[in-house]
Amino acid sequence: MNKRHAKLLELVNANGRIEVTLLSEKLAVSQVTVRKDLALLEEKGLIKREHGYAVMISSDDINNRLACNYDVKLKIAILAANLVENGETVMIESGSCCALLAQELATNKRDVTIITNSAFVASYIRECPYGKVVLLGGDYQKESQVVVGPITRKCIESFYVDKLFVGTDGFTELAGFTGNNHMRTETVRTMAENANKVIVLTESRKFFMQGVVSQFKINEVTILVTDNKIPEVMESLLVQNNLDVQVVDTQ
Repeated sequence: MNKRHAKLLELVNANGRIEVTLLSEKLAVSQVTVRKDLALLEEKGLIKREHGYAVMISSDDINNRLACNYDVKLKIAILAANLVENGETVMIESGSCCALLAQELATNKRDVTIITNSAFVASYIRECPYGKVVLLGGDYQKESQVVVGPITRKCIESFYVDKLFVGTDGFTELAGFTGNNHMRTETVRTMAENANKVIVLTESRKFFMQGVVSQFKINEVTILVTDNKIPEVMESLLVQNNLDVQVVDTQ
């Protein structure tokens, strides 16, 4: 992925469906180059191609969430990957930043074992050269492609790790980090019980949003990896509560 690919994704997501000729004009490259880029992005599951057009994937699909602000999410994932040592075992929950983190670990680290409840994450990194995946069992949620419920809890109880990486759906000063699905959130909290550190990966825009169920209080999170557009008041609040805030430059 390069800056042109990221810009192309932005244009497709902004328009929903856009002609190859128009993409060529806006990106100042040939239509042949655009078609090659679209083939790459379709192979990654980020867009769909129709005759003469690039089309956004359904907004309910995790691939669509992955394509939105891809370059920022990738920077967050790369920074988070620096927190993991070769040979380490980590837990990773679902989400677009977490999927990109798993890809970084399975591509650029050695002998890292990833324990996850996300079938999407397991599939997304299946062709990466390194990394081992332990896929937890449980009740399958089709939209988010994760497993949840009592079977998942029993599976989680078998593992203890130093780091758990999770996404979040929102944040408020009162509620802390929040989620939109109570079953997923309950599973994440179970995973956190068997991890020494909880590390949240999220874009700064989530600090302008709020989920419907409490995920983690501020003091339950060790590290936040986000971008440099996080509101100053929120960053100060987190730092005052001894949360390590690590930011990437969006430029």
